[in-house]
Amino acid sequence: MGAELHKVQILNDKPVEGLIFFLSRQIKPTEARYWASQMEGLCLVWALEKLNYFLERCFFEVITDFPPVKSLLNMKTPNRHMLRWKIAIQEDRGNMTIFHKHGNINKNADGLSRWTRPNNVDNPSYVPE
Repeated sequence: MGAELHKVQILNDKPVEGLIFFLSRQIKPTEARYWASQMEGLCLVWALEKLNYFLERCFFEVITDFPPVKSLLNMKTPNRHMLRWKIAIQEDRGNMTIFHKHGNINKNADGLSRWTRPNNVDNPSYVPE
């Protein structure tokens, strides 16, 4: 799974998007059994936790290629994973707006999640399980 952090600034009266941060990680064996909506929810919560330093006290937009992520915050009867993630997201809810951007327009949405490296000690981003 992967996420990106971009900043938009105005230069010469035009908005210019600049990259700040890329992050990604391999999914764990138990996460491989998640449904698509669960995986997207997990990725959102994980990215918010990892990027908290940059996002704290800022208004920001989450752009996703998976429309149901927008409804994660409004679910009436979420399962236990979704409920946990919904609670984790509540802290950022006032500062966050979620937008859907169709996959063929959002070219970089899956790039980080499709390139994989083995999770072993030779990998610089090794995470012991």
